[in-house]
Amino acid sequence: MENQLDLLFRQALQSDLPNLVKMLADDQLGSKREDLSQPPNARYLSIYKIITEDQNNELIVAEINHEIVGMLQITFIPYLTHIGSWRCLIEGVRIHKLHRGKGLGAKLFNWAIGRAKEKGCSIVQLTSDKQRPDAIKFYQKVGFIASHEGLKLKI
Repeated sequence: MENQLDLLFRQALQSDLPNLVKMLADDQLGSKREDLSQPPNARYLSIYKIITEDQNNELIVAEINHEIVGMLQITFIPYLTHIGSWRCLIEGVRIHKLHRGKGLGAKLFNWAIGRAKEKGCSIVQLTSDKQRPDAIKFYQKVGFIASHEGLKLKI
C-alpha cells in the first residue's frame, strides 16, 4: 500500500487534463460519454479554464509520487435555505483503477469534506448514477445518506 505521507491533494493543472479524461472514461458509463482523442478535445480545455477561474469551483487531483491517482470537482453553492448557507457539491469522483481498494477514496473524501468546512459549508452533497452501485455503497460508507431523490434532465 502507498505511503500516506506521499499522498498530496492539489488543484488540477492544464497539463493534467489528458490523465483526468482517461480516468473519467475508464468505466462503463464514462467510456460512452468521454472523448479520448489526442490532443484532448478543445471543450475540455475550455471548461477547465472556466472551472479554474471560478472562485466557487475547484478541480482537485490526488497524487502519489507525482502520479495522479484520483480526482474530484468541488462546487461551492450559496443557498437561501438553512438560514442562508453554503453547500458543497462533489462530482466527477474517480480513483485510478490501479489504486482502488487501498483507502485512497476515503482519504480524498476526508480532504474534500475538510475543504468544505474551511469554506463554511453546512452540507456536502453529491449524486451518483444508479448504475454505479459500488460507488453508492462507498459514499454511504464514508457517511453520506440517501436522504433525497435526485432527478436530472438532459438537454
